[in-house]
Amino acid sequence: MAARKKPNTDPALEAWIDERGWKAFPFQRQVWAEMARGASGMLHSSTGSGKTLAVWLGALGALRQEIAPEGAKGKPPPLAVLWITPMRALAADTLRSIEAPMQALCPGWSAGLRSGDTSSSQRAAQDRRLPTVLVTTPESLTLLLSRADARELLKNVRVAVVDEWHELMGNKRGVQTQLALARLRTFQPALMTWGLSATLGNLDEALRTLLGSAPETDGRPAVLVQGETDKTLVIDTLLPAAAERFAWAGHMGLRMLPQVVQAIEESASCLVFTNMRSQAERWYSALLEARPDWAGVLALHHGSLDRGVREWVEVGLKEGRVKAAVCTSSLDLGVDFLPVDRVLQIGSAKGVARLVQRAGRAGHAPGRPSRITLVPTHSLELLEASAARAAVHAGQIEARTSPRAPLDVMVQHLVTVALGGGFKPEELLAEVRGTVAYAELDEEQWQWCLDFVRQGGPSLAAYPDYHRVVPDEEGVWRVPDARLARRHRVNIGTIVSDASISVQYLGGAKLGTVEESFIARLKPGDAFMFGGRLLELVRVEQMTALVRRAASGRAALPRWNGGRMPLSNTLADAVLRELQAADEGRFNSPEMQCVQPLLEIQQRWSGLPTPQTLVAETFKSREGWHLFVYPFAGRQVHLGLASLIAWRAAQPQTGTFSIALNDYGFELLSATPIDWAERLPSLLVLPPLDELLVEVLGSLNATELARRRFREIARIAGLIFQSHPGERRSNRQLQASAALFYEVFQRYDPRNGLLAQAEQELLTQELDVRQLAAALGRIQGQRLSLHALQKPSPLAFPLMVERFREKLSNEPLAQRIARMVAELERSAGGEAVGTAHAPAQQVFAERESPEWAIDAALALETRSETPTRRKRERTRRTTK
Repeated sequence: MAARKKPNTDPALEAWIDERGWKAFPFQRQVWAEMARGASGMLHSSTGSGKTLAVWLGALGALRQEIAPEGAKGKPPPLAVLWITPMRALAADTLRSIEAPMQALCPGWSAGLRSGDTSSSQRAAQDRRLPTVLVTTPESLTLLLSRADARELLKNVRVAVVDEWHELMGNKRGVQTQLALARLRTFQPALMTWGLSATLGNLDEALRTLLGSAPETDGRPAVLVQGETDKTLVIDTLLPAAAERFAWAGHMGLRMLPQVVQAIEESASCLVFTNMRSQAERWYSALLEARPDWAGVLALHHGSLDRGVREWVEVGLKEGRVKAAVCTSSLDLGVDFLPVDRVLQIGSAKGVARLVQRAGRAGHAPGRPSRITLVPTHSLELLEASAARAAVHAGQIEARTSPRAPLDVMVQHLVTVALGGGFKPEELLAEVRGTVAYAELDEEQWQWCLDFVRQGGPSLAAYPDYHRVVPDEEGVWRVPDARLARRHRVNIGTIVSDASISVQYLGGAKLGTVEESFIARLKPGDAFMFGGRLLELVRVEQMTALVRRAASGRAALPRWNGGRMPLSNTLADAVLRELQAADEGRFNSPEMQCVQPLLEIQQRWSGLPTPQTLVAETFKSREGWHLFVYPFAGRQVHLGLASLIAWRAAQPQTGTFSIALNDYGFELLSATPIDWAERLPSLLVLPPLDELLVEVLGSLNATELARRRFREIARIAGLIFQSHPGERRSNRQLQASAALFYEVFQRYDPRNGLLAQAEQELLTQELDVRQLAAALGRIQGQRLSLHALQKPSPLAFPLMVERFREKLSNEPLAQRIARMVAELERSAGGEAVGTAHAPAQQVFAERESPEWAIDAALALETRSETPTRRKRERTRRTTK
């Protein structure tokens, strides 16, 4: 904290600050002044600049004179402040941060935590009396709203703080939060609402989304407070001694292990971020193998580990006992680890905001620089590293927007509110329309939601389990069935994932959870790595995998969903600008100098994509005729674009194409020759949006993709349940149930709102049709540069590898890739890429080592697959 003291601040607050030798920043004083007059708002400030203290001291200053302990015995006041966080680790850290100021300024208050980690005894105590300040998650807050006494319980809440608002704003958890805040404002019209964020590109929209259509509190307009934005951010890269000129995605990055060990050694304390939990497990094991002396000071942290393990790591980082923690997004947000002075990011962060967020975990205090070191897992990530740093320095951060009118979340909310004291439809409609997410909810959609919770729509009316909410004699809608009420509360939330199985020692401690689909692949006696331990599966009992320590054996890595992050549009545009500079002969950053030989081969054999130039390539191989196109629009857009072009190219006759794609481009492979030079320009034309929608849906197996989206929607809407009280359902059961509902609705209830939502989410999220239209629009203004290749180019090669992963072959995939790379390197001539410029044969000797083969095999084994890929692979296996 730093700046001059102002005399109009609460004297007790000033005294507490002076005792610590602090001085407040101007933005902190602005927040205190706004909260003192009862205003709502949002604080946007760099990570580690003091956001939490700004809003928390503002809340204490605004309420401490007004809210006092109750009764002669001085019971703590009832619940007055809700602090909503998106992650459990952040919730626990926030509770630790707010307790010291509270004890000094409001000693009669109490504080508590309510999340998925809260013990049953703590929950029981909170059920009797909630603390004055409750740190919670969106799901746990919604559970409170489902209590019959919700209004009485929450009517005294005066301040609601939403931490890391950018993390929630763009998804259904954010919609759930919007609805909860709207409900709280109904209970307490004078509610002050504040959001905190460090990485948002659309601040005004973020403020509107947080506060909805009621941005004023008792006539006081909302405020946007801009805090410190000049925090020093150091972004550097560990350059490989010999990087590939023909790179492909899918590595764990373990070839960089010596450099990472050295970087950790040089740091006082650091975090090693990975993008996947399986990758975190592998890196933790590899680091311990390289440095056995780090046992006890090297830690592993991800969301599937048991709460006790995670808390031990978090406290160890705070106290400086942990030298390095290998982690995932479980430590992304807002956690204050003062000893950490460096962050290592394994692989591309895939987004500018995510990079800045993770960097902020180092130097997490005012005045201290934040340092993040990027560790590329393949050569093309050097390009992304340089682009990311340029985007950060230019202040280019991704924007977030709220989903619009998701009916599955609304259906869940209706049941929640019906449990929480009941509702009258006309009053609740006005309340939910006060949110940005449902501002445009029309009468027909609203009536459909009411009908659905009352009797499940026309196709389920005969089944009592779907008569969840009914109006009583006074017109108040309630849940009359206690069994349905219990089932709803157990399944509240919008996070949908594979069914999880607990991992527990025989007769011993619980280690955490893994996905059911992973355990289903193992037989008793198989070994796998989890929590940094080599374990042997003994048996599976009632959704619990009982294990013991394994003596030896090759370990499989657990598989979790959500491991594949798409490249953001902001970062993709930055990559194109880096390529434009390379096309003009400018290699200004260390990363671009390191990857220069790769780009020079791409330029010599083909061309470099730029914002003004769309590069496409054709190639004839034994497999057929290839087309490679590089729009740099992200994986989701490329799926729609590749399918669209293939569909157009096959008209009016039928044709068959194999498709491969990544974040940079896509490949179409045809068994018959196609004159792409003549046809491609007309295939890239942008039609009106309604025609584009028809073409996109016609070009894909839209029914199969929509069916997958429907399973998630059905779970949120309460059609199917991840668990019942005392019972867990397998993922196979969930899929079968969802498929049955999908078929029933298609046949007997085609106007079902959830079917329409599945198609809408398919277009807006999975295929991102608006971004697809924007990409086609941008292509119209680009020059098409089409090249006939003699050998696959450095950009084409990783697309071919993507396709090889789907093919069944007697030749191991890693071996086949290594052979192809060797052939391409001989054709390219010269030296391999890298700071040391090692001879090509040395690079391939390293690649053909057992470590490289294991790295590749593990990466391929744990990679996420799209449903269309899995379906094609199943088809090949059937016909083989």
